[in-house]
Amino acid sequence: MAGQVKDFFVEGASYRNWKWPDQYSIPRETLRGLAPHGVYAICALEQALGDAMLGSQRVANDDRTGLYCASAGSGLMIYENAVQMVAARGERGNPMGLVASVAGTVNFNLAAYFKITGAVCGFVSACASSSHALGYAVDEIRMGRLDRVLVVGAEDLNAESLLPFAAMRVLSSSSDPTVASCPFDVSRHGFVGAGGAVAMVIESVTSATNRGARVYAELAGWGQAADGYSVASPEPAGRGLQKAMMRALSNAGFHPGEVEYVNAHATSTIVGDQAEALAVREVFKGHFPLVSSTKGLTGHTLSMAGVLEAGICSLSISKGFIPGNAHLRVPDGACAEINLPIETVSTAPKVVLNNSSGFGGSNVCQVLCRFNP
Repeated sequence: MAGQVKDFFVEGASYRNWKWPDQYSIPRETLRGLAPHGVYAICALEQALGDAMLGSQRVANDDRTGLYCASAGSGLMIYENAVQMVAARGERGNPMGLVASVAGTVNFNLAAYFKITGAVCGFVSACASSSHALGYAVDEIRMGRLDRVLVVGAEDLNAESLLPFAAMRVLSSSSDPTVASCPFDVSRHGFVGAGGAVAMVIESVTSATNRGARVYAELAGWGQAADGYSVASPEPAGRGLQKAMMRALSNAGFHPGEVEYVNAHATSTIVGDQAEALAVREVFKGHFPLVSSTKGLTGHTLSMAGVLEAGICSLSISKGFIPGNAHLRVPDGACAEINLPIETVSTAPKVVLNNSSGFGGSNVCQVLCRFNP
């Protein structure tokens, strides 16, 4: 099982065989340096710029616009280029193979394609990567270094990107989409991987309102903390995530009792969901907001999960709904007292917390709230 990216065909390492929707035009010289998820990323950022009433011309060569990206790189491109190099004994190789392969491939390519001059940076902290990008984007704007930061998360969707997780025994083995991804459920046994790209425009209030841009939500603050426990597993009691949530709330100027919705990182793994449930119980004891993991619907998008779910939180605030827990039937015992709605709730939350956790014990949280001009 995998979360498909519809209307795109980017299988194999040769860009000559790739296809994408007709409304996007990507020059050949750009394609030569792209991994498959680079195609997703360009298209997603074009959508975001259009929605923000910016357009590529408004951000090109603008020293007040930065670009922060998150990507694990492309295992497919690394393999294909390494095989070619070894077969030629190093005498021949793809001149663009390196920039199309390594973890910085998205920021390399998008910075050149969109002519970003304010700042460019890539983040690699596994499934917390794009959450880190969002947090540091907020800091850049707060410190007055930039007016806006384009935050992009992107991942391949192929065997090379997903099957290594099978060796770790963290992928769902189910072929039934109604049960394969079931965060917090007692029967969960692994996540469903997914690929694609998400882009968000993070902008100062002055810059956004002066342009008359549509504001979905205010990114009020963020926090992070580390587990110091394991290279891959979370600290069992979720102590690092607890600290990250409390630091995010403090940074944003809110207390736990004001949070109405938590978008959980919960990926549908046994130990990960349990640790997060315990962390949520500790932070919100006495007042439990609605909690859901939207990965029941989207699958786990790895390093782009943070920006994807921040986008979902922004829509939740602006469109007036709280997502339910798809496929949740019997909650794990660790979820006692946690308010886990099954169905979507038609309520517009004012304050939302978005959680992300990654390998090595990286925990990052953002607080989003309703924007009051």
